[in-house]
This record gives sequence, structure tokens and C-alpha cells, in this order.
Amino acid sequence: MRDLAEKWSVAPDWPSATINAPGLVVRAVPGLDQILISGDLDAWMRLSGVDGTGVGAFGAAQGDRYAARLARDRLLVVSNTPLAIASGWHAEGFAVTVISAGLQVFEAEGPALDAFIARGTTLDPAQPSASAALSFAGISAIVYRHDDKLRIHVDRGLAAYLWTWMETAAANIAAESPS
Repeated sequence: MRDLAEKWSVAPDWPSATINAPGLVVRAVPGLDQILISGDLDAWMRLSGVDGTGVGAFGAAQGDRYAARLARDRLLVVSNTPLAIASGWHAEGFAVTVISAGLQVFEAEGPALDAFIARGTTLDPAQPSASAALSFAGISAIVYRHDDKLRIHVDRGLAAYLWTWMETAAANIAAESPS
């Protein structure tokens, strides 16, 4: 029987994986708590104390706990520590889904970041949008800025593909940079 696994890229060792190119550094961000909130976001905000607005594409998130807007009634809440709220439906009108194991997070930074973004999407990074969910490198992703870095969340099953794409994009940026 054919081994179909040989077609797929081997996933890097995420905690130590780094892409270094002139003006660009990309790495995986392990250990973030990620939950999906669906429903009444005002009720979520009252109960949790986390801002229910959420940043959109290329918007600036700050701090150890923040939210990215995915749709009118959906947020991805990201935290360095687990949130003390139960998964499932809440009578206040929202649902909480733990999704940490389902999304891989990457972070990119450096002076070549705009060139990196231009290769990944046609959206203008100077014009933040309401939703952080967009097509990046040909796949669905959640993209925003955290401090001075770009954060990209993708389905874990697509992480090896995105890593390969980012390696290629970094190599192309390096080839085009003046010596």
C-alpha cells in the first residue's frame, strides 16, 4: 500500500522553529490560551471583563489578554493564562469553545514585515478592517498586530503548509533585499 504521508511536509519542532531573513523573523508562539466566543458579545464582556470589541485585520492588540473580531457575533479571545470560564452554552446568550489545540499561532516582525504582508494578502495593512479573519497565503487565517509584531492564527492542520509558504516568502524577500 502506498504511503500517502510522504506527500505532506513534516511539521517543524514548533517551540524552536524560527525563520530568519534580512529584516524578517518568524516564529511559532506556543502556550497561548485561545477560546472562541459566539453569540451575545456584550453579555460575554460583562461576565468576563474582556473587551468585547476585538481588533480587526491588522488592528493592534495589546496586553496579556485580548480579543480578535471574527464576525459580528464571534471573537477569538487570546490569553497568556487560561480564562476562568466554563466551555459550552451560557444562559446569558453566548457559547465558549476552547480552541487552543486547534489553532497554531505564528509571529512575524522586522523592517521587511510590509513586504511579507504584501505577499500574503491583497489587503492594505494601513487600513485595518472590522474582522481579523482573512485569506492569508491562500488559506483562512486570523491576522492582527500584537505590540510591534504580526500574529497569524491558522488551523493546526495547515500550519506546516503556512510554514513552508513563509520560508519561501522570506527567501524571496532576502533575494530582493539590497546587499
